[in-house]
Amino acid sequence: METAVTALSALAQETRLAIFRALVRAHAPGEGEGGLAAGEIAAALDVAPATLSFHLKELLHAGLIDQRREGRSLIYKADLTAMLGLTAYLLEDCCQGACGTLSPCAPGSAIMPEKECV
Repeated sequence: METAVTALSALAQETRLAIFRALVRAHAPGEGEGGLAAGEIAAALDVAPATLSFHLKELLHAGLIDQRREGRSLIYKADLTAMLGLTAYLLEDCCQGACGTLSPCAPGSAIMPEKECV
């Protein structure tokens, strides 16, 4: 739960969410591929370098992005495995384990149209 709270807190800020989304768009599946240099992110989002550095640190701390060095540049890449893990955690108990079934308490169910799952 602590990891999920940290990740969600990191994304609950407009600039960090924009950074993460930009890195998702620049994603490539291979190791050492894809991502954006800090300068590219700053230019694309019109964020001051010092401000960007702070937000990148928060996303790194939350485990949502990775960084690698290419020459003199730091390249940042979205960690999609971490995001998939967060999503899986959030949906873990979806529908009380009845996802994809005709649960009698599903809203609009022909069996019990007025009852909702709690």
